[in-house]
Amino acid sequence: MDASEFPQLIAALQRPEAYPHPVDRIEHIETHISHVLLAGDFAYKLKKPLDLGFLDCSTLARRHHCCEEEIRLNSRLAPTIYLDVVAVGGSAAHPRIGAAGGVLEYAVRMRRFAQSALLAHQPLDGPLIDRLAERVADFHAAIPAAAPEAPWGTPEAVLAPMIENVEQVRARVAAPELLARLRHVEDWTRARWRALRPLLEQRRAEGWIRECHGDMHRGNIALIDGEPQVFDGIDFAPELRWIDTASELAFLVMDLQVAGEPGLAQRLLNGYLERSGDYGLLALLRLYQCYRAMVRAKVGAIRAEQAGLTAAERAAAWGGCVRYLALAEGYTRARRPRLLIACGLSGSGKSHMASALCERLPFVHLRSDVERKRLFGLEAQARTNTGVDGGIYFPSATDWTYERLLHLAETILASGHDVLVDATFTAHQRRVGFAALARRHHAGFAILALEAPLAVLRERVTRRLAAGNDASEATLAVLERQHARCEPPQGEECDRLVRVDTSADPAIEQVVDQLEGVFAGQTQSCDLAEPPA
Repeated sequence: MDASEFPQLIAALQRPEAYPHPVDRIEHIETHISHVLLAGDFAYKLKKPLDLGFLDCSTLARRHHCCEEEIRLNSRLAPTIYLDVVAVGGSAAHPRIGAAGGVLEYAVRMRRFAQSALLAHQPLDGPLIDRLAERVADFHAAIPAAAPEAPWGTPEAVLAPMIENVEQVRARVAAPELLARLRHVEDWTRARWRALRPLLEQRRAEGWIRECHGDMHRGNIALIDGEPQVFDGIDFAPELRWIDTASELAFLVMDLQVAGEPGLAQRLLNGYLERSGDYGLLALLRLYQCYRAMVRAKVGAIRAEQAGLTAAERAAAWGGCVRYLALAEGYTRARRPRLLIACGLSGSGKSHMASALCERLPFVHLRSDVERKRLFGLEAQARTNTGVDGGIYFPSATDWTYERLLHLAETILASGHDVLVDATFTAHQRRVGFAALARRHHAGFAILALEAPLAVLRERVTRRLAAGNDASEATLAVLERQHARCEPPQGEECDRLVRVDTSADPAIEQVVDQLEGVFAGQTQSCDLAEPPA
């Protein structure tokens, strides 16, 4: 079939007689690279006969290969949605799905679901984001890493699509103001890439280049039977899916920010980091977020030029391009990082308060209970059932845990991100070490001291142990020792201190305001240069 007949084929496939099963009516969805026909219980996706440089579906053989790859790749994250590849026979004017004889086209056959199931149309909440973060982290942990001799993930391979995005948009705009903004994004991208090149090479050597989904955003995630199913991964360009897992995560975090959900975006990031332990990706996050914003800007620019759009559709596509360009610019702006330590005895509500704060302020959350277990190769929810000074809680293990927290906090601050460290911090000297770290990085520093009567703490610790669903394993004996040895904040610490009584339900917005006041009152010089690689 000639490519010029493709529009006729798509129109004919919108008739019920083209299908081998009962169909009342057909819904047609068009994207910049494909057509999706919703017919009865199934959805059929056909690749457009295009060659966009980054995508080549210009021949029937290429489109067939991409259909087969789509089934293989998407069965990993959405096995109940993707079924098989079917041939389209007959003629462009009278096609038939699955007809014998010559093949006009190929289509991916999927189990249909309501468009309202897409996360782009769903109300988002914390528990859903938690499940999604866990699913993505587990997926990244399970997929294979690129072989050392493979071309994927080299610094040059990382930079090429970033510059291509800018060039694709530049070729479609003429306004001097937009061209100047594109030039700024390109200059920043090249400079940041040069600074991060050693880290890019290190990430590749460590095995973080993996065969990812490649296009993970809310429009490609459906809520099926209450669980997020990620579909429509990239099949047409291996270099766009054999990527650093940091790039994939950056797209999803960026997309939640675009949705007006910065708190849930931070919750997703923290959930992923806690599950994976890959805090090293944070140094690359802004570079990849800028890249992903430019991907969406490019998609809008390409879509705006395609034939058959109404004036409103064309304007919406261009508007999306400009909005995503502005978002990309936002990721190029550096800011002073901040370090907050949340301290208090077991049961004082540190982790609960920290989680609430991280949905209002852009903190990366480090939790001592989780990192202690990671040191010993244990899952966060693992139970060791050991007493005071036993198992993984002997004194040197506590020292190692604080050393790890200090090291991770330094990694996070150096990447330009804020960090909240959640630990008891009963010893004055441990708090001093983190204050010194903040000074070394010219970061803001504050102490959040959570307090409650001992009777309340005892009741909470007892209840938490009985539930057995928290990373903390502190017992009443542990609590009593902490209380006996606690060294409350003193002297200069009080200038950076916010005290909160958690025996009542503290107003989180008031806590946020108090912390912002502490950070704002610090006059330490602020270096807004790019964080080191």
